[in-house]
Amino acid sequence: MSDLASPPKIIVTGATSIIGRFLLPRLVDAGYEVHAISRNYRENPDEIDKRMFWYPLDITHPEQLPGVNAQALIHLAPLWLLPPLLPVLSSLRITRVIGFGSTSLFSKIKSADAGEQQLVARFVAAEESITQLGGGLEINWTIFRPTLVYDCVHDKNIAVIARFIQRYGFFPLLGEASGLRQPVHADDLAEACIIALGQPVTFCRAYNVSGGETLSYRQMVERIFNSLGKSARFLIIPAWLFRGAIRVIMLLPGKRNMTPEMAMRMNVDLCFDHTDATRDFGFSPRPFLPRWEDPGK
Repeated sequence: MSDLASPPKIIVTGATSIIGRFLLPRLVDAGYEVHAISRNYRENPDEIDKRMFWYPLDITHPEQLPGVNAQALIHLAPLWLLPPLLPVLSSLRITRVIGFGSTSLFSKIKSADAGEQQLVARFVAAEESITQLGGGLEINWTIFRPTLVYDCVHDKNIAVIARFIQRYGFFPLLGEASGLRQPVHADDLAEACIIALGQPVTFCRAYNVSGGETLSYRQMVERIFNSLGKSARFLIIPAWLFRGAIRVIMLLPGKRNMTPEMAMRMNVDLCFDHTDATRDFGFSPRPFLPRWEDPGK
């Protein structure tokens, strides 16, 4: 079969991420030949069909990118890993790129936590580099900045809360937990990629992409209780005690990334308007109605 008759090719980095779980089958259904890259690739994956090709590569070595005659790259790995890839993409004549940042760029900018400050600095530097390099290399980039991403299976937000509820039967809250949230489903972000790929209006632009419903942190957790078939049970903890508890929890294995700032944000609004995304490419995210495969896993 000649190249003219071949399906269009697309490269996906960070392909085993929670967005990748939904994006890969959507790309195949849309007629693409998908070249998926992930360090976490395992032998004999659950293949969608013969148009899926896996590469167990580390993209911190850009020269390892497959020399595929692709139309675009969708970057699901951390955004700061994208700028070093752009010159290689240009050499492969790939001129369309979609990458994912985060609204943490704004919500954590005043954080007192050194790790969160470093995260914000990385996002800022990455967006600036993509803007500068992309312009010089004539690459049409788009950056999506999602809010709280979930898939009800592997995410580190909603699924973590659900597992806590399943295990202990209650959930601790800091005060009223009145901070507003907009959980966005990973599949809605995958759909956004498909739609925006061929939309010139999205070229060289960054979009905030939030969920289809705004609710308080407490309401969000209540919704999780309801989705699990349980009555909401909360342990309301004052701020001074919560800070101390978090510092103790940080000493436990696997909990080092937890910070007092995370708890304090229960009462801080983390809302971002996605009107631009709706106007430019019809972004229409679902309301927050979690559905579970097995939240206990």
